[in-house]
Amino acid sequence: MSKRKQVSAEEKRTRMLNLFHEKKDFYQLKELEKIAPKEKQIIMQSVKDVIQNLVDDGLVDTDKIGTSVYFWSFPSKAKIAKKNVLDNAKTKLDEYQKKLDKNLEIIKKEKLGKEITDERQALFNKLKALDEEKLRLESELKKYEDSNPVEYERMKKNIEVAKEAGNRWTDNVFSVKSWCKKKFFLEDSVIDKQFGIPEDLDYIE
Repeated sequence: MSKRKQVSAEEKRTRMLNLFHEKKDFYQLKELEKIAPKEKQIIMQSVKDVIQNLVDDGLVDTDKIGTSVYFWSFPSKAKIAKKNVLDNAKTKLDEYQKKLDKNLEIIKKEKLGKEITDERQALFNKLKALDEEKLRLESELKKYEDSNPVEYERMKKNIEVAKEAGNRWTDNVFSVKSWCKKKFFLEDSVIDKQFGIPEDLDYIE
C-alpha cells in the first residue's frame, strides 16, 4: 500500500489561499477545517496553523464579529501584498543607491597616488557592503519582477551604471599600484601593506 505524498508547508499556503480566492466568502475556523481537507487535501490538524501563517503575512484578513472569528481573502489582497513588498524593496534599493552614489563621489575627489587613509579604507569596506546589499535586494526583487518588469529593468540599468563607476575607481587604485611597482620596484604585498589596500580588493562582478 503506497504512502500518501506529504504536502509541503508552502504548498498548503498556496492551496488555502486558492480556496479563499475561489470561494470569495467569509469562514470560521471550524468551517475551514471541514472544507480544506475535502477540497484542498490539507489535513484538518494543520488548517489553523496554515491560516495563522497567512494572516501573519497579511495575505488573509481576520476579524471578530460578536463571539465568532471570521477569515477571508480576495484575489486583490494577494496582489496588493505583493506590490507592498515590491515597493518596500524598491525604497530600500533607492536608499542604498543614494549612499553608493555619495561614496563614489567622495572617491572621485581623491587624488591618484595619495596614500590610502583609514577613511578611504572605510569607504572601500562600505562600498563592498553596499554591493552585497544590492545583490540581496536584486535577489528579493526577482521574486516580484513580474509585478513591474519595466521598473525593475530601469533599476538594474541604474545599478550597472553605479557598479561601472565603482570599478573605474578600483581600476585607478590598481593603476597607482602598477606605477609604484615600476617606479620604486616594490612588491604588491609591500604596497598593499604600506597604503592599507585590502588584499581582496577586486572589481565588482
